Amino acid sequence: MLHPVQKLLTFALIMCPIWGHEFKLKAYAVWTMVVVNAQISAVSYLNTIPFIYGIRHEGNLRANLLLTPPAGCYANYVEGRADIALMPSAAVPSLKSTSIITDYCIGASGKVRTVELFSNVPVEKVKRIFLDAHSRTSVQLVGYLAANLWHITPEWYELVDYTQVAYAEPTDAFLLIGDKVFDHEGLFNYSYDLSQEWNKATHLPFAFAVWVARKGTSYEHIDALQRALTFGVESIWEAVVEHGFDQKHYNAYEYLTQNIDFVFNAEKHSALQKFWNAGLKVEPRSNPG
Repeated sequence: MLHPVQKLLTFALIMCPIWGHEFKLKAYAVWTMVVVNAQISAVSYLNTIPFIYGIRHEGNLRANLLLTPPAGCYANYVEGRADIALMPSAAVPSLKSTSIITDYCIGASGKVRTVELFSNVPVEKVKRIFLDAHSRTSVQLVGYLAANLWHITPEWYELVDYTQVAYAEPTDAFLLIGDKVFDHEGLFNYSYDLSQEWNKATHLPFAFAVWVARKGTSYEHIDALQRALTFGVESIWEAVVEHGFDQKHYNAYEYLTQNIDFVFNAEKHSALQKFWNAGLKVEPRSNPG
């Protein structure tokens, strides 16, 4: 993708052939000196800080970072604000002219800890499930588990006001994702880790988000991103300290090294193919209060 200055100079050189050779040489020199930054959308959670650290500190990648919850990454990408994104995996099949581009993801091979369904009754007795509004993939994943593992047909509602968790009806359950999950551990009688439940149902790992780029994104940006992500995954402790997570009441380093699996391999790709092929779609209603 050309920088606006490059577009202007290209137009000028094509439309004004009468300009002198010396001017054209100078214009071309300016054209080649323009540095085009990659527009990258990523998730603003603890589990992405190794990626963010690598992008910011590995010297070969020039990038503008747009940090949002997972659903915001999707919006930034489809609305054209980013050409590369850490995309919720549930959204990937709907994207046009897009490829998965790196060997990294936000995944887990067992318990992930930060994608949890909380309730005060066993899941088989749950009547309503309130779904974290920041999520796309986890919403569809809990739908898969409800149909294929738990065999329940609850009412689905969107959860926007997180204070509602404190006023649950006896048969309500709440799907929470991200760092807020740590603050709710131990507050409910039952908790179901969605990655662990997926593994129980399929004997496969899971990838919650993968790196994608639209067709035409430069190879240089993609290659530099791959190297930056490698650098970040190899610098987890430094990322934890830089972002202040070494001061939290939970062990962020342990979470990133024991719960999160950053490698996107063939097994996780097979897991996503199974997830996509299921064809289930949860459509939550507005929160009834």
